[in-house]
Amino acid sequence: MARSLCPGAWLRKPYYLQARFSYVRMKYLFFSWLVVFVGSWIIYVQYSTYTELCRGKDCKKIICDKYKTGVIDGPACNSLCVTETLYFGKCLSTKPNNQAKLGDQGNLSELVNLILTVADGDKDGQVSLGEAKSAWALLQLNEFLLMVILQDKEHTPKLMGFCGDLYVMESVEYTSLYGISLPWVIELFIPSGFRRSMDQLFTPSWPRKAKIAIGLLEFVEDVFHGPYGNFLMCDISAKNLGYNDKYDLKMVDMRKIVPETNLKELIKDRHCESDLDCVYGTDCRTTCDQSTMKCTSEVIQPNLAKACQLLKDYLLRGAPTEIREELEKQLYSCIALKVTANQMEMEHSLILNNLKTLLWKKISYTNDS
Repeated sequence: MARSLCPGAWLRKPYYLQARFSYVRMKYLFFSWLVVFVGSWIIYVQYSTYTELCRGKDCKKIICDKYKTGVIDGPACNSLCVTETLYFGKCLSTKPNNQAKLGDQGNLSELVNLILTVADGDKDGQVSLGEAKSAWALLQLNEFLLMVILQDKEHTPKLMGFCGDLYVMESVEYTSLYGISLPWVIELFIPSGFRRSMDQLFTPSWPRKAKIAIGLLEFVEDVFHGPYGNFLMCDISAKNLGYNDKYDLKMVDMRKIVPETNLKELIKDRHCESDLDCVYGTDCRTTCDQSTMKCTSEVIQPNLAKACQLLKDYLLRGAPTEIREELEKQLYSCIALKVTANQMEMEHSLILNNLKTLLWKKISYTNDS
């Protein structure tokens, strides 16, 4: 009897294992196929978006056709359409819309004269119809307006020319504050936390980082209550900041730097359920008034606080031990700045000057600076 029971057991066990193995294999194959399908779909969508919005040849044809028929004009038109010494290189953005308005700027008459001077591309003392149409199209863009206003500032890329709504800026050698440039296909599969940690490994020496950071602090000064009003930096991220071979900071993307008056008009009375609904860009945040369910118009954080938040890890990593504690203290005081605080402007100036002084004293006599 013992022998008659064992064969049944031995007959059933292989079938059970085989069925379980087949189920596991089918499950593995299904999920592998699903991962490949979803990954392929994401890559296809990203590639389609990229190629649709980064269509340099089509843009050039449209612009040059308008130039040749006299509809538009500008100092860069001849290089782009006739001699072809100006050409499209790397596509830096796939964002299609970037519009701005002049709003109620301070010294508006001076600003108009400044714009007319820039619009006169051939410097003949007159603005032709083609130049006027080009200038009007460009004035709808935040970045162009800011470059005109800050054209004499060190950290604003120089405006080299324009043609229609195309404008040419000086080349910036390093187009990110830190990190390594990877193909966008690889970027899709790298977790953001790991990416940030990896990026911090690819930075200049600390004295050079300090010099770049001073440049950002100086740019914050440039856009804070200047002669043409206050501008708000609504996307302060490493990818929007660059630097040249002398480690002078250069703004790479200024499209989310907007006049304060415009932002207030844009965001006030926006319907909201919570403070999360009251955000413009990534960094300009107001509060949600729960009694009216509308966004308020006052931005919570000033530009300086957002800049210090970005610089915190950048500067503290590798900072000299003799200033690290003081540097960390000043950075956290800077991050804590609020627009609604009493005497905010005085605190803003004091913290900014203290930070610049601390950094300059440390790097003034180093070769890397």
